[in-house]
Formats: sequence, structure tokens, C-alpha cells
Amino acid sequence: PATARMFPSLAHRPWHIFCRLSLQHRAPLSQRSPRIPQLCYGEDSLHIMALTTILNMTHCLTFDVPIFLVSSECGCDLMTCMRTNEFRAVLKKREYGTKYTQNNFITAVRAMNEFCLKPSDLEQLRKIRRRSPHDDTEAFTVFLRSDVEAKALEVWGSHEALARERNLRKEVEREFQESRFIFNFSLLVFLCSTKPRSGQRTTFLQGPGKVVMVAICINGLNFIFKLLAWVYTGSASMFSEAIHSLADTCNQALLALGISQSVRNPDAGHPYGFSNMRYIASLISGVGIFMMGAGLSWYHGIMGLLHPQPIESLLWAYCILAGSLVSEGATLLVAINEIKRSAQLHGLSFYEYVMQSRDPSTNVVLLEDAAAVLGVIMASGCMGLTSLTGNPLYDSMGSICVGTLLGAVSAFLIYTNTEALLGRSIQAERVQKLTEFLENDPAVRAIHDVKATDLGLSKVRFKAEVDFDGRVVTRSYLEKQDIDQILNEIQQVKTPEELENFMLKHGENIIDTLGAEVDRLEKELKQRNPEVRHVDLEIL
Repeated sequence: PATARMFPSLAHRPWHIFCRLSLQHRAPLSQRSPRIPQLCYGEDSLHIMALTTILNMTHCLTFDVPIFLVSSECGCDLMTCMRTNEFRAVLKKREYGTKYTQNNFITAVRAMNEFCLKPSDLEQLRKIRRRSPHDDTEAFTVFLRSDVEAKALEVWGSHEALARERNLRKEVEREFQESRFIFNFSLLVFLCSTKPRSGQRTTFLQGPGKVVMVAICINGLNFIFKLLAWVYTGSASMFSEAIHSLADTCNQALLALGISQSVRNPDAGHPYGFSNMRYIASLISGVGIFMMGAGLSWYHGIMGLLHPQPIESLLWAYCILAGSLVSEGATLLVAINEIKRSAQLHGLSFYEYVMQSRDPSTNVVLLEDAAAVLGVIMASGCMGLTSLTGNPLYDSMGSICVGTLLGAVSAFLIYTNTEALLGRSIQAERVQKLTEFLENDPAVRAIHDVKATDLGLSKVRFKAEVDFDGRVVTRSYLEKQDIDQILNEIQQVKTPEELENFMLKHGENIIDTLGAEVDRLEKELKQRNPEVRHVDLEIL
């Protein structure tokens, strides 16, 4: 009606008789179509130009292209242009804000903890089944955060009352924790030391645990016998050997503690477990060997050089050293056999397995017992020279040599375990194998920024940026849908609002399909590579 009053000469004419709608995309002039629309001339040209101006002033509400009214000789009207997709409709941008949580999901535990609700309150809310982030469950129930917030306001009346209740509960929890710490400290220590452990009963009956327990028993007996021999003879070399056996016993007891802690199950404070406890115990063991073993041996040897003392009969010392050589050699063979078996399982040579410190506990026993055997040989040789020449300086030199040997072993242990604790990468061949598995999947276009970190105890954490093929992911979604039903939904779309709802519905489902593809790749990667315990695939 308003247009009829403004342009009476055009009010009674059909639209397609006097003009057509030509739309051009906003692009540089050099890239625009060379076709130039012909403007309408005649008695209504002024009216058409005015109408064109009005439409151009209002086109920004629905289009991002300029509009021209041209003569009807081109044979195209507005509806034809819409069908041939000669213009592009732009959906108005929606401002969500920095704290938009309208469509966020929340679990039942968080709903009760953060909004002070009871399970009976959640029973009245809408329940939504979603993919579970855990490997042991396929789906779990969540709630809309907006529903939970509304329920919390209904229960507590206002945001201020809810905040007061939260603060009150935090204060009660803090007081409870303080009272437990003050009055039940011993109970807490007991509970912490008796957390469930995987394979706790068999930890010290096989593998590294068995090697460590055998070494503790043998080195403990060797220390007692060597100490008695030193008291009887006063030999500096025998003193060094006694200190050496004591250091080995203490360090291997520390290793046993590290092994028992390393098999603890992950908890909230340590989500990746405690496998690095073996490396920590081995590192402390290396420092202990250096300070306790090498330091005391050097000190006693230097004091023997500065203040030589006559030595009594060394017969008993030779007998004890011979027994130590046999026992230390037996422990060394146990450690060698265990390392050979583990190296074969990992496809490594004996040398590579030791240098990479794949099993720090067994490595410590191996190096300590190897140093013990060499130390016994050194001490026996120096004591033999002292017996032949009567010069006690040779015995003191033996003590210094044993201390130097212990220092070299401790330096090696400190270096290898420090490297392991820093988070070293696995072998390049294994990284390539994991990468090729992902790249061979049809849904994956490329893999970038691959990181595969050794967590210890043959556990690997794998992280990568994945460039997914959107067409394959979409086809995977469509294969599970009724195509006829989707086609029917498309044919029923008549308005921009209906188109928006259609796209939002299927767009959300395609995103869920992409998440399912990520879960599938992570699961298959773990199944084909059991050493990979944690997989983080990020969508590029």
C-alpha cells in the first residue's frame, strides 16, 4: 500500500513487466561479471530509479550484495534469481557473550557439588545421553547447565543464598579436613600407604621386584661379614667394601620402595599414575651411592695415605671377599638375565636397553653388582700387593679406586634417570609406526605436531594434531541416517529460520560424529599398541 501511494503509475503493473532484480557480489571491479544490466527507460524510469534507491538503502538488512532494477527484457524476476542462487543471504551474527552457558552440559556430581543440589532435585530435570570420555563406558547422563542453574535458584531462592550455602559448605569441609589432619594423622598415613595397587602381591615375586629383593638379602649379608673383617684386620680396602655393601643395601631398599609406589593406581592428584617413582628412587639411589659410598671410600683411602697404619693378617678378609665375589656375581647374573628378557620384549639390544634406562630398578642392581664385582677384584688385588710388599699404601689406593668406581656408577645413574624424568621421547621408529597408523585411516588427511613421551614402566603418552577429512566424516554421518527423511526435511525448508534450524540440527550431529571418530582412533591406537596408555588427539 505504501508503495502504491508513492508510485501510483506502477501500482497496477505486474512486477515482471517493468523490471528484474540483478544482484552482484561485493568484489573488485576486475573480478565482476562483464555483463552490464540495462536500465529501464520510459515514463516510469524515474519511479524505478527511486524504487531502486529505496531497495539499495534497505538491502543491508538481508543481503550483502548491491541490488539493481533493470528492464524486463532480460527475462528474470526475483523468484528466478532466488532459485538460481544469484544472491547470498547472511544470517545475522549472534552475540553470545564471554560467559555463555545456555547449551553447556554438566554431570550429576558437578551439579550437586557446585549448585548444592540433592539427587532428588536432579530427577525432575531433562536427562541427556552423551558419549562417555572414559574407555570403560559408552555413554553417560548429563544435564543442561541452564536447567541446573534454574533448579538451584528454585531451591535456594536467589544467587546470594546459593553463594552463602557454597561458602558455608566450603568452611565445613575445611574444618573437617583440619580436624582429620590433626586427630587422625596416623590413620591417614595408613590409608595412603594401603591404596589399591595393581598386582601388589606379585610385585616382588617376578621381574625387577624379584631382582631387587635378592640383591637386598645378599648385600645385607655381605655388609655384615665385610664389617667384621674390617674390624678384625683394619684394612682400608675392606672398610671401603663394607661401606659399598651398606650403600648398595640402603639404595636397593629405596628401590623396593619406589617399585611398590610405582604400581599404585592413578588418582585425582596424579592422573597419569606413579610410574616415575622408579626413576625418582633410582636418582636418589645414585646420589646416595656418590655421597655414602664414594665419599667415605675416598675419605678413608686418603686418610690411609696420609696416616698409614700396619695391617693385621688378611686371611679372613680374603675368605670374605671370595664369598662376596660369588654372591655378588650371582646377583649380577640375575639382573643380566632379567634385562636380556626385557630387552627382547621391547626389541632392543642389551646395550640399548641399559643406556635408555627402560627399567631403572634393574639397571641400578646391574650397575651396583657389576661395580661390586669389580670392587672386590680391586680390593683383593690391592690387599694382595700389601701382603706381598708389606706397604699399607697399596691398600689405601684400593680404597680410592673403589670410591672412584662408585662415583662413575652414581654419575651414570644420575644422568640416565634425570633424562627419563625430563620426559624423553620414544624411539623414532615407534613414533613413525604410530603416525603411519593414523595417516592410513580414511578420515585423516594429515598428522602434525606429534609427541610420544615415555612415562616409564613401558607406558607411552601420545599426542598429535589431526587434520580430518570433513567429507569422509560427513559421509560417515550420512551412512547412519535415513536419506529420504533428510531429503524430505530439505524440501520442507521455506524460510531462513527453518533453514537455520535444519543446519543447526545436522551440524551438531556432524560434530558429534567427529568426536566419535576421535574416540575410535584413540581406542584403535591403544588396542594395536598396548604400551600407549594415554592418547590426546587434537582437531586441527
